[in-house]
Amino acid sequence: MAPMPSTETGNASVPYSRLERRRILGVARASIAHGLETGVALRVSLLSEAEALQAPRATFVTLKQAGELRGCIGSLEARQALIQDVADNAWNAASRDPRFPPLTAAELPGLAIEVSVLTPLEVMEFDDEAGLLAQIRPGRDGLLIHWGRHRGTFLPAVWEQLPDVTEFWTHLKRKAGLPPDFWDDALLCWRYEAIKITEYDTEGVT
Repeated sequence: MAPMPSTETGNASVPYSRLERRRILGVARASIAHGLETGVALRVSLLSEAEALQAPRATFVTLKQAGELRGCIGSLEARQALIQDVADNAWNAASRDPRFPPLTAAELPGLAIEVSVLTPLEVMEFDDEAGLLAQIRPGRDGLLIHWGRHRGTFLPAVWEQLPDVTEFWTHLKRKAGLPPDFWDDALLCWRYEAIKITEYDTEGVT
């Protein structure tokens, strides 16, 4: 089922504080370690968390090993506190991404973790495919498409590999299981932005 479109907008240019970003990445790594020991994601006590980390937000967690993708799973709608969403998605990315075998404890020390905090989904309105493509903002928009039983999303970070709008759009349709030349007026599309948090953002924090 497609998510309900939201009229709320977000500002992905406003970062979390460096300490908050460090906490986000720390919880992601701790949840993976906890999952390797127990088989379940870490449960975070919200009482001691910063207010910004208690707010409901949707997140994606991307894992890389030696620069290569090792797992990526996330949520597109905010259903729980940001910090718990990170904990859940970190463990899921390590253990449930169907493209990869489950992460092993030996891989954890060299694992690079990236968290994307998403702005609310914004429904896009268009009359045809050309009208949709004209609205897409390269380097800024993540997209979610939905048609029938087909659904797929690309985070804004994908623009780094696919900088051309048409190429980005074609690959997204393929990811959703649709032909590259597919179009139907019933196709639905939402966009969102993302605050990307990496370990480089937290260097020097004590």
